[in-house]
Amino acid sequence: MISPHLVHFESLTPDPHSNARRGRLWTPHGIVETPVFMPVGTVGSVKAIGPDDLAKDDVRIILGNTYHLYLRPGHELIRDFGGLHRFIGWHGAMLTDSGGFQVFSLKGIRKIEEDGVTFRSHLNGSKHLFTPERVIAIEEAIGADIIMAFDECPPALESRDYFERSLARTTRWLHRCQSAWKREHSSLFGIVQGGLFKDLRRRHIEEVCALDLPGYALGGYSVGEAPEDMHEGVADCAPLLPADRPRYLMGVGTPVDLVTCTLAGIDMFDCVLPTRTARNGLLYTSVGKIIIKNAKYQRDNGPLDPNCDCYTCRHFSRAYLRHLYVSKELLAMRLNSVHNIHYFVTLMARVRQELENGTFATWAKEFLASPGACR
Repeated sequence: MISPHLVHFESLTPDPHSNARRGRLWTPHGIVETPVFMPVGTVGSVKAIGPDDLAKDDVRIILGNTYHLYLRPGHELIRDFGGLHRFIGWHGAMLTDSGGFQVFSLKGIRKIEEDGVTFRSHLNGSKHLFTPERVIAIEEAIGADIIMAFDECPPALESRDYFERSLARTTRWLHRCQSAWKREHSSLFGIVQGGLFKDLRRRHIEEVCALDLPGYALGGYSVGEAPEDMHEGVADCAPLLPADRPRYLMGVGTPVDLVTCTLAGIDMFDCVLPTRTARNGLLYTSVGKIIIKNAKYQRDNGPLDPNCDCYTCRHFSRAYLRHLYVSKELLAMRLNSVHNIHYFVTLMARVRQELENGTFATWAKEFLASPGACR
């Protein structure tokens, strides 16, 4: 049984026409309504915007990244400041990725062994070792409500033989993570891998879910495969995860991904996309993607999105946003990021409302055919 002190999931309204469900995640730092998009605060901040901006959008959970926070400022310093919540002034829930994706992306400067992964810092080349036990200790020092197990995240198109060996090691590492986890202030989620091999995914789901953890994630998607292949894989796997636990799709994705994978039964999403694209001048709107640097916006006095009520759209024209961006003004990053985060968060609020109304499947079909899907 799950301890009452850990996060737990409440299923409220299943969709009668799909695998989607309206739910609620109870955490030590408040209730998170699901399905939910979680903004990514890699090094302890959601880039270019503050906790006050997030609060205005009713954001209740954000992410931090173990790899980056371990390297700078260091988990001991974060622990000494009372944990990441207090260090960054965030009062909502928080999840930390184990750093597995970041470590395994360091191909050429890392070595995978049974004990763990030896790697060199991308900051200064210093040598480090991540074992399952070490990662859990780091995450617990950081103090997130939800901590992710240390897994191997291979590229989507690796060979079946590689995935066979990788999955076996990831399962062994998960058992070590569970043994190291103290359960006092955090909830450990297991991660299912397997690439695009459906039978390997199903087998790994059985192995991971046998540990009776507070939640489960699908990892290793959106790492090189076509979006359609990812959607097919998630649709096959998500319904197999326990119905009484939160289902988290890691590192995904676009508005199309969010709606499509909610249909499959996913409850939690995260992605750097809204803030990364905002810093590069790509903005998501109900009339499609806008590349704000384009010359056609130089004298455009209209709002960025006529159907958006975010701070950026209520106060500034496309012409001004273009001026800020081409002038390389820092304000461009903030205003663009405020809008994109609002777009993603508001999209998921609409998803929840449609689920409550029993109209989600119909609405989803219409949305996916609309300019707002931002293909």
